[in-house]
Amino acid sequence: MTAIIHFTSAFLSRWKQHNIPLLAAAQAYHYLLSIIPLLIVCFTIIPYFQIQPEDAIAFVQQHVPDGIATIFQDNIVHIVQTPKGGLLTIGIIGALWTASNGVRSFMLSINEAYDIEETRSFLAVRLRALGLTIGVILAFLIAFIIPVLGNLIWSLLKTSLPIFTEFDVLFQVLRWFVSFLVLALFIMGLYRFAPNKKLSFQHTFPGACIASLLWQIISFGFSFYVSNFGNYSVTYGSLGGIIILMIWFYLTAMLLLIGALINVLLHDQKHKQTKQGEKKYA
Repeated sequence: MTAIIHFTSAFLSRWKQHNIPLLAAAQAYHYLLSIIPLLIVCFTIIPYFQIQPEDAIAFVQQHVPDGIATIFQDNIVHIVQTPKGGLLTIGIIGALWTASNGVRSFMLSINEAYDIEETRSFLAVRLRALGLTIGVILAFLIAFIIPVLGNLIWSLLKTSLPIFTEFDVLFQVLRWFVSFLVLALFIMGLYRFAPNKKLSFQHTFPGACIASLLWQIISFGFSFYVSNFGNYSVTYGSLGGIIILMIWFYLTAMLLLIGALINVLLHDQKHKQTKQGEKKYA
């Protein structure tokens, strides 16, 4: 119990020291500016996998709060229905560059959480941000394609062998687990490569798992709240979807920083224990 109290106290101290809500707000702003080019790149690639627009919209609706998917629905249908080779060869560079601003904002915030200065060159930071942005796209595509293919395979299995219908609940659990695993692995990559500090994947594991779990819970809870209580369209009119999107980005940024802080505190705690052990046996 004492250890938990000490850890909580240290966490709150870091939270106040780095003004985490302000850092999350800055990230949310950059995420908002980055989301359109990011979606353009993602959904421009999807038509080459013969994915139907309905599947793309259903996926977005399942993973983001209600009200957000409707903002992009028309654009998603248009992009998915029409492959755009020109965008893949030329416009993709500009889209990736703009989308990487959100990742770059996260890199600056996580450096703040670790109390380290950014000593890498502008070009090095930009290239790393671009690499991580491509990682975002790959994680999105994997998280999108696996459930779609999974549904097709599951439907075929149930048609061929009716006994599989008894395992629908297990299949839904596995789908959630795969989604959680992809998200956790991606966040581990962010925590590993974003800060200006050499870290092991073992070091990033606890915060990534906690952030992934909290993100799933918060997204579900926020979606339930928006659907049943938060009627933003009445208050803000056509801007309601944008308000919902900004709040969701803010919560997402907050959870990413919470996971990073947990990793920082666990790393500091382990470092102190190592030092104490060395002094004890010196």
